[in-house]
Amino acid sequence: MTKEERNAWIGFSCFTPIGPKRFGLLRKYFGKVEKAWIAKKETLLKIGLKEKLVLDFIKLREEFDPSSYFLRLENLGIRVITFEDKEYPENLKNIDDAPFLLYILGKILPKDSLAIGVVGTRKITSYGREVTESLVSDLVSSGLTIVSGLAFGVDSVAHNTALSLGGRTIGVWAGGLDSALPGYRKYLVEKIVKSGQGAVLSEFPLSFHPRPETFPQRNRIISGLSLGVLVTEAAEDSGSLITARHAADQGREVFAVPGPITSALTAGTAKLLKSGAKLVYNVKDILEELDIAHSAKCIAAREILPDNKEEETILKILENESRHIDEIVRLTGLGTGKIASILTLMEIKGKIKNLGGMVYTLNK
Repeated sequence: MTKEERNAWIGFSCFTPIGPKRFGLLRKYFGKVEKAWIAKKETLLKIGLKEKLVLDFIKLREEFDPSSYFLRLENLGIRVITFEDKEYPENLKNIDDAPFLLYILGKILPKDSLAIGVVGTRKITSYGREVTESLVSDLVSSGLTIVSGLAFGVDSVAHNTALSLGGRTIGVWAGGLDSALPGYRKYLVEKIVKSGQGAVLSEFPLSFHPRPETFPQRNRIISGLSLGVLVTEAAEDSGSLITARHAADQGREVFAVPGPITSALTAGTAKLLKSGAKLVYNVKDILEELDIAHSAKCIAAREILPDNKEEETILKILENESRHIDEIVRLTGLGTGKIASILTLMEIKGKIKNLGGMVYTLNK
């Protein structure tokens, strides 16, 4: 691809009213994107584009300064890959409305084709956190890259769990990557990039701030990068259900975790299960559906074994649900001081974890 042709691709990415499908039609009509970029007003009108769209495009084209724009990208460490570049993710390339260009911080590797999207509510509960951490841990152990949307709640838990285990993760943003940098999201973006364990990407240009309609567009990329999408906890109106819908439309697998019927934040996953999503009780349900042969080996490697009778008793108590320390004391018949000491040691060994408020669960 010539420099002029590449500049034209990047220029079109800065004019967001022309999305992937319209870009594809222009490219097909003109043969080269560069020819579409420099086309006269009369020509653009003749092929059916609305006058306002054409006038707005010409205005942007006249104001667009490639040198200045590339300098901003360089200063931010952002790379650009087009649909024609080898680095463009193969999974994403296969969806109908694949972005024609991606802005990337970090690096996407060939092995990231073995990926799963993990999404859900921003208002995560202790149950949702436990489920997300447990399943993501096993998915990472199985060699899968975790893809999510950089939001609070399930998204951030998924990203952080993958990173804590040395796994790979890809974050997808709904605006220009420079707009993802302020506040907590900056911390998460920098953590992913500096770890060398993943990438953050967007189809939107610099200075473009997220809008309500761009989050569903982002969601199609999350599912498009993945072999399937896992929803761990979601309300009935959760945006994660849009991601699941994109996955189904793209021919990808949809997985959902059942939850307490008393929680409004599991109504969304219940809705998905009623619609035919694969019920996930443990990670084997995902790995077998995706036909990943070494699933049994991965689960065996994560088996938690006791070092003594007291640990064995506590592990059995925590086998099916989280428990408060007072309940553990009551069920074991041991003193509070003794149990507190054992729990601390088990937490250090990585066998259990404190969910907060002295509520403990198995560290699956």
